[in-house]
Amino acid sequence: MKALVTGGGGFVGSRIARMLVERGDDVTVLARRDTPALLATGARVARGDLRDPTALTAAVTGQDVVFHVASKTGYWGDPAEFVETNVEGTRRLLDAARRAGVGRFAYTSTPSVIGYGHDADGITDAPYPSTFESAYAETKAAAEQLVLAAHGASFATVSLRPHLVIGPGDNHLLPRVIARARAGRLRIVGDGDNRVDLTYVDNAAGAHLDAVDALPGPAGGRAFFISNDEPVALWPWTNGVLRAVGAPEVTRKVSLSTAKALGAVLESAWRWLPLPGEPPMTRFLALALARSHWYDMGPAREAFGYRVRVGLADGTERTVAWLRSSSTG
Repeated sequence: MKALVTGGGGFVGSRIARMLVERGDDVTVLARRDTPALLATGARVARGDLRDPTALTAAVTGQDVVFHVASKTGYWGDPAEFVETNVEGTRRLLDAARRAGVGRFAYTSTPSVIGYGHDADGITDAPYPSTFESAYAETKAAAEQLVLAAHGASFATVSLRPHLVIGPGDNHLLPRVIARARAGRLRIVGDGDNRVDLTYVDNAAGAHLDAVDALPGPAGGRAFFISNDEPVALWPWTNGVLRAVGAPEVTRKVSLSTAKALGAVLESAWRWLPLPGEPPMTRFLALALARSHWYDMGPAREAFGYRVRVGLADGTERTVAWLRSSSTG
């Protein structure tokens, strides 16, 4: 199988690319810069990004499948940049792939597309919200809808929503949590009893391979939550990681209503002054930290045989070991 992986230099994208190479597939990675580690595995690198239709056309030519992982992430930033990369970039890639005769297309989405307005306890799916509190979630939802609408007899698509991905190579999620804890800026939002799903990176990447291998089939034109299927109490689990890397545990709490109000004020300040970087709290972040969000893996198992390759205890241990050995721990 000839496969293109966008965002192949990133955390999840690079693992997808490596897993494809390991099983003997012909892999090309679309990236904005050189990725020597991937080149060493045997993957090819096509330079370019989602804003360049010419580069996209060249990258998809001759491919059997596209894994679209690249996106602009984060809970803060210029909304126009999120639209340009996540929505218009996906639209360009879909158009190029269909023109090139690519048969299968997998999109890396996020559970954020259904929002955190309410607790999600073991759900299989939920409608998109009428309003979003982050440009990231809104544009990922719009892009996912483009991907699912493109599904057809000659162009099979699927969307995967891995949740809170951890593992060696994570330079964003847990390193940022640890940095906040060390700086004394981490707080429990809400009552501290919320449960969440986590996903070890091998499981997130493996789900993409499983789903594409099953296309066309019952997975086509659908979106699936992906996790380790072992929901945890967020704050005790977080404190366990903090202890393991020698960072101070978080004990101080702030109510959800207070965190949301603070987030609204800080968003306004960062938007209108403007201030550099990102606000330490936003309404979206407050909701994500306070709500329960874990999901039923039944649909993914039934549609494309999703399986957990690495259990959460093992995945957490591997992640902590990497954090300790890196500057992020």
